[in-house]
Amino acid sequence: MNRFVPLIFTIVCVVVPVAHTAEKSKPNIILMLVDDMGVMDTSLPCLADESGRPRRYPLNDFYRTPNMERLARQGIRFSQFNAMSVCSPTRIAIMTGQNAARHRTTNWIAPDKNNGGAMGPPDWNWRGLGPSDVSLPKLLKSNGYRTIHVGKGHFGPRDSDGADPRNIGFDVNIGGASIGAPATYYGERNYGNAGGETKERSPAAVPGLDKYHGTETFLTEALTLEAKSQLTDAVETKQPFFLYFAHYAVHSPFNSDPRFAAHYKDSGKPPAAQAFATLIEGMDKSLGDLLDHLEALGVAESTLILFVGDNGSDAPLGHEHAVACAAPLRGKKGSHYEGGVRVPFIAAWGKRDENNPLQQRLPIPADAIQTQLASVPDLFPTIAGITGTEITSDHRVDGARLDTLLVGKPDRARRESFLMHYPHAPHRSDYWTSYRNGEWKVIYHYFPSVASEGSHYQLFHLRSDPFEQINLAETRPEELSRMMRSMIEELQSADALYPVDSDRQRVLPQLPQP
Repeated sequence: MNRFVPLIFTIVCVVVPVAHTAEKSKPNIILMLVDDMGVMDTSLPCLADESGRPRRYPLNDFYRTPNMERLARQGIRFSQFNAMSVCSPTRIAIMTGQNAARHRTTNWIAPDKNNGGAMGPPDWNWRGLGPSDVSLPKLLKSNGYRTIHVGKGHFGPRDSDGADPRNIGFDVNIGGASIGAPATYYGERNYGNAGGETKERSPAAVPGLDKYHGTETFLTEALTLEAKSQLTDAVETKQPFFLYFAHYAVHSPFNSDPRFAAHYKDSGKPPAAQAFATLIEGMDKSLGDLLDHLEALGVAESTLILFVGDNGSDAPLGHEHAVACAAPLRGKKGSHYEGGVRVPFIAAWGKRDENNPLQQRLPIPADAIQTQLASVPDLFPTIAGITGTEITSDHRVDGARLDTLLVGKPDRARRESFLMHYPHAPHRSDYWTSYRNGEWKVIYHYFPSVASEGSHYQLFHLRSDPFEQINLAETRPEELSRMMRSMIEELQSADALYPVDSDRQRVLPQLPQP
């Protein structure tokens, strides 16, 4: 996509809020969140070349996602959309509009123990979200929306209020709990619940799907059937709906979906990678089924679909710091490289109709690609704005509205930055913060290691080195100092928490010495 000077009048017309329109003209919203799906886990090319055109890479030819391609033809995909490097921080960022450094759930939430790490901040927000927190479903519910949660929750530990998504604003919860991954995807094994040959209930059992126990219904399919049923009910109530459809796929365990296994048996990839690909294709079929169901219900034209991954790829295809599972990007889920945070993001109306008043207010172009930087905290203010939902005045929001980017235009006023704060261990990368500002990215390692090249600092220029092969920390000291100052200011602004040393004292990021 070419970057051109925006037409200010057109943009103003686009972002007129929906708040003053009739109730029937509020758009329906579906946010489909895929667990552990990175930007390269798809047949849809999402990375762009220097001219802004989508570019295919070998992994795009391994995966099969025709419905992602279908959705992208109807709307716009982003080439530089970032999530947090692990799941709970992203999910709470979506719910609150806040960066993880601010909401302080800076690690994934283990259901039954505080997993902050030996030197992690003792007071990080392991408890996650609760009933008193401002949340997107709570705000939408107050604006007349029916709020539906289907799939993975992971908003709080097992004994917390946040373990049940209904406590943070959802009217309905299907399958959501404290767990971050299912015990199994197989209905024959009751998704980990006791019964039949499954003698004991697994701590990671998926709740609320008893009707599918003992059947051949794969978990992805069961959740899709439930989501479709909930959409039918919502349309019958004549309420606008917000469906947060958070698939457990494609998180481990890498159980092969038998519906698609034959597609990968001759790929030459190891069995786990083949199974991962079947999870991707099953998720994609779910997307297609949802699109078809919206058309059958007659609400596709008035339903905005936002499709996104929750962190970088966890495909079992190589070392976590190599160019492998997210190739050509370096790294994977949990790592400090772009492969750990770059995710697919597609926005489209369920069916294009240029005469639809809702689509006239947000005219998303067909088959477009947006190259400006955006991230998961942006979804909160974007959905609130599009639906005419007021955000509580004392709630601090780090994200910015995406309206201008969604209509295929550059947003010159937008800050091109992204803060990723992970003061924890163990994971693919331990105790680090990265900060993206324009084409530059700095990574600070609180405790240098082999993974950090023995230094606190890594510096990359992503325009000339998009795959992070050349560390410029030593050769560009002025840029390193500038980026570190900006990163420290961002952390301070968010009132971030930091790792601690052996004496339990905070370890703060330090500017490089001249």
